Amino acid sequence: MIARISIVSLLLLVSAGVIAKASRIEDVPPRQPFAQFPLQIDVWRGKDTARFSDEIMKVLGADDYLSRYYHALQQGTVGLYIGYYKSQRQGDTMHSPLNCLPGAGWQPLEKSYLPIQVTDANGVQSEITVNRYVIEKGLEQQVVLYWYQSHGRVIANEYRSKIFMVYDAARLNRSDAALVRVTSSRLASDQGLQSAEERAVGFVKKVFPLLENHLPS
Repeated sequence: MIARISIVSLLLLVSAGVIAKASRIEDVPPRQPFAQFPLQIDVWRGKDTARFSDEIMKVLGADDYLSRYYHALQQGTVGLYIGYYKSQRQGDTMHSPLNCLPGAGWQPLEKSYLPIQVTDANGVQSEITVNRYVIEKGLEQQVVLYWYQSHGRVIANEYRSKIFMVYDAARLNRSDAALVRVTSSRLASDQGLQSAEERAVGFVKKVFPLLENHLPS
C-alpha cells in the first residue's frame, strides 16, 4: 500500500511539472459527441439512463459522457458508460470506477485482466487487455469490464494510463482520454458468471469499432 501511494504521488508530481510547462492550448482533434453514438448496435437496442446530477458531474469532471443500457432479445442487458476528458491539466482526471463501488453498496469479489480480440473501424484485428471485476451487492452479481483509452491506445492499468498521460502531454500537447466501462449482471437463467462475462465480451466487440469517431486517435 505504501509503495502504491508513493508511485501515485510521484506520478502526480511529475504530471504537474510536465503539464504545467505546456502553455499552449491543447491540440485535440475534432470528435463526435456521445449524443450521436448509435442507439442500435447490431441486435442491441440502447436507452439512455437518467442524466447525472450536477453534484455527480462535479465529482466525475468529464467533459462529455455516455450512460446507457443496451438490450437484446434472448441475450439480456448490458450497461455502457464512457466518460471523456478533453483535458486533464486542471485536475479533472480519470479515476478507477471501483472508487465509487462502496458508496453504491457494491463489493468487489474478483479482479483480473482479460484479453479480448477486437476489430477496429478499418477492419484491423488486434488484442486489447481490459480490467475484469466481479462485484456483488446483496444477491446481485455483475461482471465489470473497463479500460482507459487515449490516442488509439487501450490501457487497463490505471498507473500506466497516468504515465502515458504525462508522456503524451509533453510529446503531443494533449491530455485527452476516456474511461470505457461495460457491465453485465448475472441473470437467474445464466450458467454461472461465465454467461455474464460472455455477454459483456460480445458487446465490447460490437462497440469497439464505433469508439473511434468519439475518442480521437
